Amino acid sequence: MIMTSDENGTRQHEVTIREARADDFSFVSGLMSAALKDWYDGDHEAHAKRIFDAHMAGGKDLVGHFSAEQHMFILEVDEERAGMVHLVVKKQGTAKMSPLIVSPDFQKIPGLGSALLSHAEQFARERGSRQIYGTVAKQNSRAFGFFRRMGYSVAGESESHYKSDITEVMIYKRFDDPAPLDEQDRAGISVIEFSEDQHGAQVRALILAILAPQFNGVDDSWVDALYRGYDRRHTREPNAKYKLVFVAVARDGTVVGVAGCTPKKGEPIKLMPCVASSPAAFAALLIDIPYLLLKYGRKLYLHCVPTVAEIMVLQRLGWVLNAMMPAAYHPNFSTQQWSNNLEIDMKRNMRVKGRLLAQIKSGKKTLEVRAGYSSIRQIAAEDVIHFMSASDTCDVNVKAVRSYASIDAMMGAEDHRHMADGMTFDQVSKLLHDIYPPDKERLGIYVIEIERIRSARP
Repeated sequence: MIMTSDENGTRQHEVTIREARADDFSFVSGLMSAALKDWYDGDHEAHAKRIFDAHMAGGKDLVGHFSAEQHMFILEVDEERAGMVHLVVKKQGTAKMSPLIVSPDFQKIPGLGSALLSHAEQFARERGSRQIYGTVAKQNSRAFGFFRRMGYSVAGESESHYKSDITEVMIYKRFDDPAPLDEQDRAGISVIEFSEDQHGAQVRALILAILAPQFNGVDDSWVDALYRGYDRRHTREPNAKYKLVFVAVARDGTVVGVAGCTPKKGEPIKLMPCVASSPAAFAALLIDIPYLLLKYGRKLYLHCVPTVAEIMVLQRLGWVLNAMMPAAYHPNFSTQQWSNNLEIDMKRNMRVKGRLLAQIKSGKKTLEVRAGYSSIRQIAAEDVIHFMSASDTCDVNVKAVRSYASIDAMMGAEDHRHMADGMTFDQVSKLLHDIYPPDKERLGIYVIEIERIRSARP
């Protein structure tokens, strides 16, 4: 049983989720027909009868090839039917939602969809599923936005798939996700501008270890050409093929990722190379670089042979797969082209641990502390920042930015309770000194005062 309140908080509701019973069929059939007709062609009553019968037969689907079991659950609000979800547990170790619906009569009560989805996810986990997936019409912005807010990634889309002029989007969530966005925070990865004196040897070794086996022609001379292109960065002339180079650096100074960025005529920007030693470092590059490159072009694209974890990062961050190019750079690999349109709702992305993101969303954390990298020094009052953890996001307005010469000076002037809820002054101070050792502290310590934007981004 779950207790929730209506939009105005004036009335509490008793919410329960149970397995469907024989007398639920009329409700299920009517709900599916009404909710699906705008987005899917076909006989929805027949579809409802087939999946309902499979549930009532102990979860056994007599016609499905990959279905291991099927179950249907009914959402009730104050003992009145209010929604349903049908879940197919697959033999491949996955689970499919088909469909999840909250009745329009109850959609003004917050939290019903998330409660129903959480129930389905927990059931799938208990059945040993490694991921859950489904499809949603892109034009159904309410449903599509809901799944995106709940941490679902877009696997791809197909126009006129189930109905003409309707774009069907496949969405999924991994239960065995290595959480690269949180891993990068624990590793203390920073994305900074390349320095050949400081990073050159490590970047060369990383490129030759990761990129050379996948791309013919990548060798020492290729890396030399990358560095000379970086020397021409001040020309800002696309025909000179100048390069902007950024590195992902761990707390101990180890280079764990590199992105070479080439602005092209027409204002796309090619990332080549874009390689990292871990999914966490790959995510760090793709989160931080788009904002750093916003003034250089309108679109990013990269050519890569991504791992499964890297594909998850690309999809999680909204990059789109444009092309598969068999044997384009190497006879044994299909190179993929992914892109990210900088002109679409570009906000400054910042990585944060899930625990701290929850504090930002609740209003308990209103101060974000960062070292004074060039990207941080550009932040100003009234900017919008898009905070990201492994499974959640939150947009905030910047109210003010203050800088200090050291962590100790900052701690003496700012309220530590608004930096990390539940931690003492000494604990916050130690944490910041661990995150920002002397070489980073010398860049300056910036305090960003923030306020959550209540209307969440889909």
